Amino acid sequence: MDLNKLYSSKRTGKNTGQEQSRSIYRRDYDRIIFSSAFRRLQNKTQVFPLPGSIFVHNRLTHSLEVSSVGRSLGAIAGEYIASKYPADLTPESMEFYLHDLQDVIAAACLCHDIGNPSFGHSGEDAIAEYFREKEHSSEFKNNFSTTQWADLTNFEGNANAIRCLTSKQSGKESGGLGLTFPTLASIMKYPCASTAINKKILHRKKFGYLQADRDIFMEIAAETGMKKDLAAYTQSSENHADVYYRHPFVWLVEAADDICYNIIDMEDAHRLRIIEHNECVEVFLQLLKEPESDNIKHIEARLTSIEDKNSQISYLRAKSISYLIYRAGELFKENLDKILSGTLDSAIYDLIKSNNSSLSYIEKFSVENIYNHRSVVEIENAGYNVMRELLQHFIPPMFKPCNQRRKIEDKAVKLIPRQFLFDTEEPYMKVLGVIDYISGMTDNYAVDLYKRIKGIDMGMNSGSMSFSK
Repeated sequence: MDLNKLYSSKRTGKNTGQEQSRSIYRRDYDRIIFSSAFRRLQNKTQVFPLPGSIFVHNRLTHSLEVSSVGRSLGAIAGEYIASKYPADLTPESMEFYLHDLQDVIAAACLCHDIGNPSFGHSGEDAIAEYFREKEHSSEFKNNFSTTQWADLTNFEGNANAIRCLTSKQSGKESGGLGLTFPTLASIMKYPCASTAINKKILHRKKFGYLQADRDIFMEIAAETGMKKDLAAYTQSSENHADVYYRHPFVWLVEAADDICYNIIDMEDAHRLRIIEHNECVEVFLQLLKEPESDNIKHIEARLTSIEDKNSQISYLRAKSISYLIYRAGELFKENLDKILSGTLDSAIYDLIKSNNSSLSYIEKFSVENIYNHRSVVEIENAGYNVMRELLQHFIPPMFKPCNQRRKIEDKAVKLIPRQFLFDTEEPYMKVLGVIDYISGMTDNYAVDLYKRIKGIDMGMNSGSMSFSK
């Protein structure tokens, strides 16, 4: 990939001129911050149930922290590219890598989870499983093409993020949030169609866009110099032609995300007393001993000067993240040629983990004691059932013309906000409208709506008044 072609000032929707006071890429960051889709992340589960008497991270606080780490990684990468390839870069490119790349990565990190539905991965599973259960129902499945069906049965928050950020809803302006193409390219971890999923290949483990959004995906890929994965081309499957290697900026966004959730989930677990204080301290110290053996005595001395236990863990968390930012930056530099050629086949965080056994321990501990903690499993079960029931309530009426719906089906459609009802007879687009509505809900809104349509909670309340996308 050509370093001079990895970025573009083009944005979705209406293209507007650049303000001198802030770059077009910083405007991406501001647009995301002020969007309702981003604001709703404050009430979407990260790991632990919300709300609670003890503060833990939600999707919004997680995204802000990932953005902070991403900005640092973007600055490291940009300075390296500018210093290593001065003869290859145009003056405009030199300016971009020195000053703008960090803003692109910060903005991309800010919106990397914006397509995740309520209740996290449990919500994703509920949507995908709802359609998989219809696999043998020809009356249901025959409404969709093979690729459309693959979109639905493999529903993916990463692909949905592109949709949330770029699609035009009924009655609203085209282009979604109107973000620049480099920001959008930076969140496409799996730049392929749903029919090209291959669990053994990193950039094809999942998929990156829905068929309804294929045109904008292809435009982003072309405008930001993404490289086609020619090995994925087959004469028997034309859809595999839509497979690309990751954009180089994706590796930085992914690293920032991996660093934050692996380390900060441990801090949350400590606050909730899922992990004992001394054990948490030892885990973080061991993480820091491997790379910083010369500095560990200073860290331990500083630790003993802090009396509050939560503050001790916060200090170690900060040191751990600082170290991981440094290592991720170094590994990005070392592997840049592979990243540009599309041949790197391991996430940067996994490369760090391969040389630091403490990270493997943290991952193992998290799976056993955090992600499978009873409170987490309970919310996953509840969330799965809530999402499934909402889908069952709203999707079946989409297959019937208005004059053939039963009265109760007609009433269900009246609950869907106008922006999610597309003026089309195509079942795929009608169903996507429902998914747009349900996946965009906060956890509380989804639970409240579930209770109301089930008759568990009846009457007028503020939560029943509206849903603003």
